Amino acid sequence: MKPLGWLGIFRLGLVQTALGAIVVLTTSTINRVMVVELALPAMLPGLLVGLHYAVQVLRPRWGHGADVGGRLTPWILGGMATLALGGFGAALGVALMQNSTLLGLMVSTLAFLLIGIGVGASGTSLLVLLSKRVEDKRRPAAATIVWVMMIIGFIVTAATAGHFLDPFSFSRLLAVSGAVSALAFLVSVLAVSGVEGAGVLQKAEDEPKIPFREAILEVWAEPHSRLFAIFIFLSMVAYSAQDLILEPFAGVVFGLTPGETTKLAGLQHAGVLAGMIMVGLVSTVFSRHKAATTRFWTVGGCLASALALAGLVASAIIGEGFPFRPNVFLLGLANGAFAAAAIGAMMRLVNEGNPSRAGIRMGLWGAAQGIAFGAGGLVGAMAADIARFFIASQVAAYAVVFAAEGVLFLVSAVLADRIARQSRLARGLAEQPRKEPDISGLALGR
Repeated sequence: MKPLGWLGIFRLGLVQTALGAIVVLTTSTINRVMVVELALPAMLPGLLVGLHYAVQVLRPRWGHGADVGGRLTPWILGGMATLALGGFGAALGVALMQNSTLLGLMVSTLAFLLIGIGVGASGTSLLVLLSKRVEDKRRPAAATIVWVMMIIGFIVTAATAGHFLDPFSFSRLLAVSGAVSALAFLVSVLAVSGVEGAGVLQKAEDEPKIPFREAILEVWAEPHSRLFAIFIFLSMVAYSAQDLILEPFAGVVFGLTPGETTKLAGLQHAGVLAGMIMVGLVSTVFSRHKAATTRFWTVGGCLASALALAGLVASAIIGEGFPFRPNVFLLGLANGAFAAAAIGAMMRLVNEGNPSRAGIRMGLWGAAQGIAFGAGGLVGAMAADIARFFIASQVAAYAVVFAAEGVLFLVSAVLADRIARQSRLARGLAEQPRKEPDISGLALGR
């Protein structure tokens, strides 16, 4: 089957746009309604969102289901249907809380479980499908496109839904959520229709269907799969650990107002988006150059992130006069470059090893990413509190946490370089001519 062109990549990116459209309502609008309109503790929506991340641990199981079935499209659409149901269920849950907090909480808990399942099942299979249908030189750009299209889903839905939600009522919330969920599912159906064809998972008909436990242990035994999962976990903890402490740090050290720190967060996210686009453009325009490789951008992004975090440590020492805002933008730029390259590397490495384990392999890495991203902000905030307990200066406590994040990025850079070297060596062995089958078979570990 011919590799996907740019139009095909954009088509699959529409699934991410649809996914982002549903998720943004649950993590922003539903969150606000619980806290403001219903006057509930802010911890409650935080726990529900945390539940959505916790379910990501099951991604390998859903990937195994796709491996066994040999088809990805049913998992993508099934996941989107589940997500759509969960998105509407979250709106229904807060509407029910007007009269019964307990009943509304029960519905919301189930809804956020469905959201986590839907995101994990559809997202895992979508990345596997992209990795199978997109040629190697276009994978960094494809990773950028699908991520940016998810952000577009956030932006467009937030603006459009915000318009139709005013004047606010719970019936309007239900109508808007239902419309977004239905439209998102319809877009997903049209986006994936006919893309997979007869099936892209390489599944041997005579291969026995082994249980999930055996399959996950087999994948974990692969050096590159295990090492990449550790890399994803450490780097994503470092990536998200500053989420809850950067704005308080800016307020304490530079005296920024809440409005100014909110703008600072926007500046950082703009840097993330710019970094992703930069990776996609450079990798496409200079496809034959070293700067187009996922290794270059993954390692470089981790090192640049560590440098930007060192800048935050320096800003704590220097205070006023330090170019703090440019440093925050640099942190976002480096984070975006690393994230886009890491997804591109994930799409390439998922095809190394037993081809009939691609789904469970992607699921393992997706679980590492989801758990780390969900826990990272909490870990960063807890680390800051612990540091403040032992260190008299609040500013110095923040600096210690930023320095620890920088160290995590340095470790991640070393791991990324090691993974790239192992992968290149494995591909070199696989491409050697087999003049002596028995000897080459031993060399390949067969």
